[in-house]
Amino acid sequence: MDNTFDVWKKVPVREQDPKVRATNFEEVCLGYNDEEAALEASRCLNCKVPFCQQGCPVSINIPGFISKIKEGDIPGAAAVIAESSALPAVCGRVCPQETQCEGKCIRGKRGEAVSIGKLERYVADWTREHGVVAGKAGEPNGKKVAVIGSGPAGLTCAGDLAKLGYDVTIFEAFHQPGGVLVYGIPEFRLPKDKVVKSEIENVKKLGVKIDTNVIVGRSITIDELMEQGYEAVFVGSGAGLPKFMNIPGEVSNGVFSANEFLTRNNLMKAFMPEADTPIHCGKKVVVVGGGNVAMDAARTALRLGAEVHIVYRRGEEELPARKEEVHHAKEEGVIFDLLQNPVEILADENDWVKGVVIRKMELGEPDASGRRRPVEIEGSDYVLDCDTVIMSLGTSPNPLITSTTKGLETNSHGCIIAKEENGETTKIGVFAGGDAVTGAATVILAMGAGKAAAKGIHEYLQNK
Repeated sequence: MDNTFDVWKKVPVREQDPKVRATNFEEVCLGYNDEEAALEASRCLNCKVPFCQQGCPVSINIPGFISKIKEGDIPGAAAVIAESSALPAVCGRVCPQETQCEGKCIRGKRGEAVSIGKLERYVADWTREHGVVAGKAGEPNGKKVAVIGSGPAGLTCAGDLAKLGYDVTIFEAFHQPGGVLVYGIPEFRLPKDKVVKSEIENVKKLGVKIDTNVIVGRSITIDELMEQGYEAVFVGSGAGLPKFMNIPGEVSNGVFSANEFLTRNNLMKAFMPEADTPIHCGKKVVVVGGGNVAMDAARTALRLGAEVHIVYRRGEEELPARKEEVHHAKEEGVIFDLLQNPVEILADENDWVKGVVIRKMELGEPDASGRRRPVEIEGSDYVLDCDTVIMSLGTSPNPLITSTTKGLETNSHGCIIAKEENGETTKIGVFAGGDAVTGAATVILAMGAGKAAAKGIHEYLQNK
């Protein structure tokens, strides 16, 4: 690479060609090589007041690890990251850095922010490829903690507690650990065998045990866990209950929640011809919603050979998905039908989807979220032919755990009530964080909640 580069612009990241990647499930972004990472790291100003770090939900020492890259000390960079994060290869791929660390970067005031996420990914991938394990377990203190859910919140909480010397066991309902990292995010964004399994193995190397196929609330209750000697419990069970529109025809064959569609494809490998769990994906798919999950579902359906339309009731500026994901979806051929909303799903004589009645919208005054409220345009209905509809309207926590645990209170949305600063719930000894508390959010915010809860559990058990 030519070393004479524009310091105000990011070093470009290599990606698969859109036409090629739209036909496979290989990772889209190829990441930095050694030379590219060194060049990008050289753009960091090593600010005395690191606003980037303030923008990170898990407070990674960003100037610290980038300085190590500049020095060519990649194991040192990994050690700096490991002080704050147990999932750097995951975060480097799926975090919304543009609104967090990179959004605070001083370089971004006049030019382009430093590619903090891509540098974090580079360090994590380098350590995996070279067999370097950065984190270390603490001296055992004889205290047992149970963690419910092996998603980003649970893994982070468990890893931090293990570093403090706690005997931690994670209880996972699925047959594979990882939570949303394995069932929710497609392979082309987050490779499971190469990345997720490796990150989980690093957590296990801290001494964390993971019991799969355990449904807390059915297999065992929180009260029973505490009777078995667990002195504290962290609930990081996520938000896996999908929402629907409750419009006519929504129960027709060929209507999926994005959760089911992605879980079958990601966790059960339904996209592979030899898989035991096939899934229907027709020739023309309508995905309803505009978030990251909608982009994931649309791009997955596209790779399964369908023509894909994303129907969203607001405009492009209001799309909640990351700009990078929207850009990739457009490059690959996903069609965006914006300012439009389904009002009915049509089915044939065998009750299979044959189309969606779409009503056009316009933006009115801002609502409580600050975004302009979509308003229906009367008389604008038309039919969009399709044979599959995927609803991606968000999720809420499954009530199983809260309904089987006395004293664990929830709010009107079914989310566990917990203090933001330490994860403390209304039940003594029980802490919670991530989507089970906030509703569906990002991986890094769940990690931040798991980190805060680990600190809260440590303080609670020290004072107990």
